[in-house]
Amino acid sequence: MIIFPKNVTLSGPQVGKPVNRVDGLAKVTGQAKYAAEFAVPDLLYGFVVLSTIARGRIVTMDLTAAKAVPGVVDILTHSHRPRTSWWTLKWKDQDAPPGSPFRPLQDEKILFSDQPIALIVARTSELARHAASLVQVTYEEQPHATDLRTHRSRARPPSSLKFGFSPPPKPRGDADEAYRTSAVQIDAEYSSPVEHHNALEMHASTVVYGDGGALTIYDKTQGVTNSHGYVARVFGLAKKKIRVLSPFVGGAFGSALRPQYQLFLAVAAALTLKRSVRVVLTRQQTFGLGHRPETLQRIALGADAGGRLQAVIHEVVGSTSRFEDYVENVANWSTLLYRCETARQSYDVVPLDIFTPLDMRAPGGALGVFAIETAIDELAHKAGIDPLEIRLRNYADRDGDNDLPFSSKELKACYAQASERFGWSRRSFEPRSMKDGHRRVGWGMATGVWEAMQMPAGAKAVLQRDGRLVVSTATADIGTGTYTVMSQIAADAFGLPLDRVTIELGDSDLPFALVEGGSWTAGSVGTAVMAVCAKLGKTLCKKASELARSPLNGVSERDLEIVDGGVQIKRDPTRRLLLSELAARYEGELEMKAMVLPHMLDQRKFARYTHSAVFAEVHVDEDFGTVRVNRMVTAVAAGRILNPKTARSQILGGMVWGVGMALSEETVTDRHFGRYMNHSLAEYHLPVHADMGDFEVLFVPEEDGIVNPIGVKGLGEIGIVGVAAAISNAVFHATGKRVRDLPITLDKVM
Repeated sequence: MIIFPKNVTLSGPQVGKPVNRVDGLAKVTGQAKYAAEFAVPDLLYGFVVLSTIARGRIVTMDLTAAKAVPGVVDILTHSHRPRTSWWTLKWKDQDAPPGSPFRPLQDEKILFSDQPIALIVARTSELARHAASLVQVTYEEQPHATDLRTHRSRARPPSSLKFGFSPPPKPRGDADEAYRTSAVQIDAEYSSPVEHHNALEMHASTVVYGDGGALTIYDKTQGVTNSHGYVARVFGLAKKKIRVLSPFVGGAFGSALRPQYQLFLAVAAALTLKRSVRVVLTRQQTFGLGHRPETLQRIALGADAGGRLQAVIHEVVGSTSRFEDYVENVANWSTLLYRCETARQSYDVVPLDIFTPLDMRAPGGALGVFAIETAIDELAHKAGIDPLEIRLRNYADRDGDNDLPFSSKELKACYAQASERFGWSRRSFEPRSMKDGHRRVGWGMATGVWEAMQMPAGAKAVLQRDGRLVVSTATADIGTGTYTVMSQIAADAFGLPLDRVTIELGDSDLPFALVEGGSWTAGSVGTAVMAVCAKLGKTLCKKASELARSPLNGVSERDLEIVDGGVQIKRDPTRRLLLSELAARYEGELEMKAMVLPHMLDQRKFARYTHSAVFAEVHVDEDFGTVRVNRMVTAVAAGRILNPKTARSQILGGMVWGVGMALSEETVTDRHFGRYMNHSLAEYHLPVHADMGDFEVLFVPEEDGIVNPIGVKGLGEIGIVGVAAAISNAVFHATGKRVRDLPITLDKVM
């Protein structure tokens, strides 16, 4: 059944309540199992051998010593692997950019450093890892290019578009002339480095080989339907013979949106050996799975003496691989955030000898907003205007790029509430004017924005014999609290207490859902859950009214409602029938499936976005240049907040990410070898508890009936957007030194 739920609304005691995570107990007691933790009889283990050059080809691969290790069962290489599809389209997944996806063990060519070139399969993981160290490979090296700055002259527009990517808007007016004649001008370049996701759970796939070649796959993925389709197409297998499960994900942040190579290798080994195989990547190996792309951004802003924008120029160059054109929405945010009649934006890519970049929390938004929000701060300082005031003077009441009204926009309320809580009115204008002992104090602020999208999603609702409701959908819970908010939605939509609802997720046999990403899951899957529960509820009311010898027999279903585990008359709750009685009578019939589609005809008339305001205080040591984020306040307008507790956690997590982006996270490449130098948590510096100051989250009330029937906008991405810029602006206010190249390390501050 396809549903366009237009008149279905959600009300009840659970949604909006700060409910504890329903999966919390399972996680803290170890009952929750991840991809590499499922017990499988007679299991073999695979360890991946990676290339040590960035470009070239394999000349020889000596496997003699590795094969001689007792316990080694087989070694897969480009010359020994199962047959796979030759058609490029078969290799594309739900998140694939334009181009030809990477094919592990395809041939002898090396396309990037740390490319998988062999899989050792052994009785234990330790044996496999030891044998891998004995593989001897000789290469024919070719000149490689991994430096974006060196090769930026090769920048070109992307070859074609990617799902979710909006090309920069067409130029409006003569931006260069408008800039030239502006009273106040800013023209600067901002850069961001390669960053890696570094989730706690390693990427892993456990492939259970069953009767008749059926495969049950436990995969670390943000979309079981994506992994399922990929395996079926690439290996030419019947979909009904594959089942992919991912009930829990130990963090992913975009790194598990696409099927990663350990899935391919584990399936290839299982099919070759007709045995169950597990492949788990090491921390070092996960650095070869994709990353936030390196970018160079030029922003030129022209304004009149009052700080009102006359020209916006935003030019972006981003890195990509040679085999796919990875693209993000980076330049578009400038004219979405600020009103300006004259603008020019561009986005180009530079193909390099690297693995294809990958969506990383707030892809494009975290980068583009950092640049424009830093540039706006520079413009404010040059014009002698308070940074908050200049944003209000250029406030966009409409999406100027598409000439659309916003479905809702409470950004001004975000500014007001966050600035009041932060104490912004006490900020002195001049840099280096605030101190705390030997530390300079800086206050900075920035705006955040992210898309509010709804995608097609399916769900199934079943009333069990004991009156419990089981709702299932293939979507994932990547740590965001999906199990919990879906339980709340189902409980309220069906009229049951929370403890009478069970949510099943992360199984490709369940109703279809896209990958969990882009902050669209709550609005998309939540709408499907709400709709299918409401439909099942109506069916139950109808059956209750038709049931012979029932206290509700003959009562119109419109006069009935489900409350606390029973069907009752709205105006006479004493006339009531327990759901368990209904379930016992209609066993096997009380089930409903639905595929919910968004109302695109209505939604396309509006610009749909989440907004935030971020205020940060930093302390900069005058002697050493070290920066500490002492406190931050973020106010978010994200429509309806389903669960304030999990929502706050999402924003806090994004703020922590923003601290890392601003001050420490950077994957460094040795340009001579084209290889990552700091591919471990000892050298890739993530922020830790000791780095955190006092962070506060405010949720600004916002109603939006356009984005989806529930009125939620999603919170996974918005928490990081704007944070790096707010910190950067605070560092300038503390020191008088503008750092435009992330991360802001002490050598750049001193």
